[in-house]
Amino acid sequence: MGPLFQELADFRTLLRYDSRGVGLSEWDVPDIQYDSFLTDLETVIGAAETEPFALLGVSQGAAVAIDYAALNPNRVTHLVLWGGFARGRRRRENPENLAESEAFITLMRQGWGKEISAFRDMFASLYLPDATDEKIGWWSQMQRTATLAEHAVRLREAIDNIDVGDLLPNINVPTLIMHSEGDLVAPISEARYMAARIPDARFIVLDSTNHMVMSQEPAWQRAIDEFRAFLSD
Repeated sequence: MGPLFQELADFRTLLRYDSRGVGLSEWDVPDIQYDSFLTDLETVIGAAETEPFALLGVSQGAAVAIDYAALNPNRVTHLVLWGGFARGRRRRENPENLAESEAFITLMRQGWGKEISAFRDMFASLYLPDATDEKIGWWSQMQRTATLAEHAVRLREAIDNIDVGDLLPNINVPTLIMHSEGDLVAPISEARYMAARIPDARFIVLDSTNHMVMSQEPAWQRAIDEFRAFLSD
């Protein structure tokens, strides 16, 4: 995410925060569920006292951004959903997705942040299937420093139960949806689900298999160009 944040900061004032239970936010919190994600976003925005702003939601952050934009259309000038989804794995009415959720949570309990190659490679192959050994090493290190396994599991359970699909028709701000065609974490079918329901959404399919396009990929420059052009409208 570092290259993306650097790119955005080059042409916009960038405000970001760590989700509860992760990074520099408090880890030991009793309340990790979807409603608390939205409360955290509202709190950060309130503290920043910003003028109307463009809102970026990445991965599960897309659902939170959708919720906020639906409730606060006068505060959001542009909405960007990158690698996101409106429905978690347990809310897609698909037995395969439910089985994936259960398997993923089991693997996280056993292998989060460990150097054991089977766990490390599994996580990397889902999120960054085209990653180099160096990127895979970075991924493992990020897991160890981001949070503990027990907190990661609680977050995953909350994320897999997200469902803001009913809010999509209520979005009335300019919306850009960008998604990797071969994404294994958030299937492109979920991006199409959002694009079909958000009025006049612009939908860009990126030629990548990674959950978030890496800066060395050809699709990276297209994504950044689309981002810049959209925010300039």
